[in-house]
Amino acid sequence: MRFFSIDVETANPNMASICQVGVAEYQDEKLVREWVSLVDPDDYFCPVNVSIHGIDEPAVVGAPIFEEVYEQLASMLEGNVVVCHTHFDRVALTQACDLAGLTPLDVVWLDSAKVARRAWSQFAQSGYGLSSVASFIGYEFKHHDALEDAKAAGEILLAAVRHTQVSVSEWLERVERTLAGLPRGSSGIKSMEGDPNGPLAGETVVFTGSLSIRRQDAADLAVKFGCNVGSGVTKKTTLLVVGDQDVTRLAGEAKSSKHRKAESLIKSGQKMRILTESDFAKLVELA
Repeated sequence: MRFFSIDVETANPNMASICQVGVAEYQDEKLVREWVSLVDPDDYFCPVNVSIHGIDEPAVVGAPIFEEVYEQLASMLEGNVVVCHTHFDRVALTQACDLAGLTPLDVVWLDSAKVARRAWSQFAQSGYGLSSVASFIGYEFKHHDALEDAKAAGEILLAAVRHTQVSVSEWLERVERTLAGLPRGSSGIKSMEGDPNGPLAGETVVFTGSLSIRRQDAADLAVKFGCNVGSGVTKKTTLLVVGDQDVTRLAGEAKSSKHRKAESLIKSGQKMRILTESDFAKLVELA
């Protein structure tokens, strides 16, 4: 079966700020095509993001804007199965399309993280990040390069197909089922512990800044979709959700203490994402 895998890198916490896109095409379980492009996001580059992927403003001088890259993506991908590892890349593409006034890509999405959580029991609840699963299957790659990450997602799907003997087309249906032995809505779930069947299970989220909804409502939504909710940023935090207005405050102390601590931990190597409230809302909408 033919499928594509995709990954993006972003310039700052706004997920629409795509600065690189990578695509890999697979046919009959073989990699047959690679495509990658830098993108001029017409937005600022956050030092934290640059420290992760190494792409900065000078690097994208002369690069196409997203609208131009979109045309190439649509010609390659539309009507096909497209794989990404977790929903973050799908959200980024959707948000970039919304910002540019473009129709979201007409593709069939398949989350390779959901596949991994069902193919291997040790990843059911946690540890199913791209680098962790890639290491498990013996696939070496350069993390945080869009093409490299796209290929890693594709290889994870192929490894799961070989391990389970479940085809790509069958996985499209299998990922919609709950995880074996973990009934959805289990009464054993505590108030601030996420539903283990949720698409974001294993994530620990912290909220900061002025949100458009009550903080408790945001926490309840996160729990429903599988996130544990913390009150402060720690080494267990994987997502920091910042109010849309607050994330645009770029000068030092204008950021909350949680925001500054998260950036410090990311720079020291902790795997954490900083999202706007709007991006988080889109993430749970598409999950």
